[in-house]
Amino acid sequence: MDTDFLDWALADFSGYVAADELYDGPFCILSAVDNRRYKRILYDVLDHDPTHDDIRAFLGRLQRALAARNLTLCGVTTDGSALYPVPLMEVFGEVSHQICTFHVLAEIGKAVLGAVASARKGLAATQPKLRRGRPSTPAAKQAARTKQRLAAQGAALFTHRYLFVQRHLNKTERKTLWRVSRGLPPLHTLRAVMDQVYALFDRRCRTQTALAKLAKLRRRLLRFPQVGTTLKKLFSPTLEKALTFLDDKLLPSTSNAVERGNRRYRKMQKSVYRVRTQAHISARLALDMWREAQAEGRQQTLALLHLARAG
Repeated sequence: MDTDFLDWALADFSGYVAADELYDGPFCILSAVDNRRYKRILYDVLDHDPTHDDIRAFLGRLQRALAARNLTLCGVTTDGSALYPVPLMEVFGEVSHQICTFHVLAEIGKAVLGAVASARKGLAATQPKLRRGRPSTPAAKQAARTKQRLAAQGAALFTHRYLFVQRHLNKTERKTLWRVSRGLPPLHTLRAVMDQVYALFDRRCRTQTALAKLAKLRRRLLRFPQVGTTLKKLFSPTLEKALTFLDDKLLPSTSNAVERGNRRYRKMQKSVYRVRTQAHISARLALDMWREAQAEGRQQTLALLHLARAG
């Protein structure tokens, strides 16, 4: 795995790596993947939660593999974990470190959806209480209509809650959003803030421009304490790291390459192998990576066999 496989995995190395950790019971799997070629490069299986020393040793293996082949690392993409910044600085120096934008946007979207759920609970709490039976007086009839209207609005908020975090809205969806959030100004503000958040990650602008937009957005949130408390993730220092990719057109903004390998591992554990020891997990990953290295030749062999059979 440290010779022939690395020669194959790094033969067309793009210069950009995605690193991530995957937890499986008492074990933790560290992975490094070429973030443009989608080739898994290195892995390590730990029987404990990783520390800075573990990440430093893992990145040291990657640095030695690249140095042995005269390759240069241009950028690393990780999630928002605090495990990586210090070891990355110690091992690779001033290499570009990108925080996965998917993880950042997922946290912000989760906060927005939580605010929508709170608004629904608020509507339910303001519904008037009715006596049993059909309303007979004008006041009771009015209260019944009010309760029915608030219940319908709460149901509509639940059904169309995705509109508050959807990146692009057409004209019909904007009308629906305005209808379901009528009478709830904080929700209108949240949707406007989400539009500005998505604008931060527009490839057409530079990191410095995006940081200026972020500072302006943070000042706006300070004027709306209720909304600012909901979107406190926008004040996280990791958000600046998520904008690093704007200055490098080749730097991937997400760590999807390594997440793909993690999803493949979870599927293997769930449906087929049920591997639950450190040695077996390590051997299973090595076999899977070796099969990936042999996939191109295997496909060519199968294609030639099919042609020969057809002839």
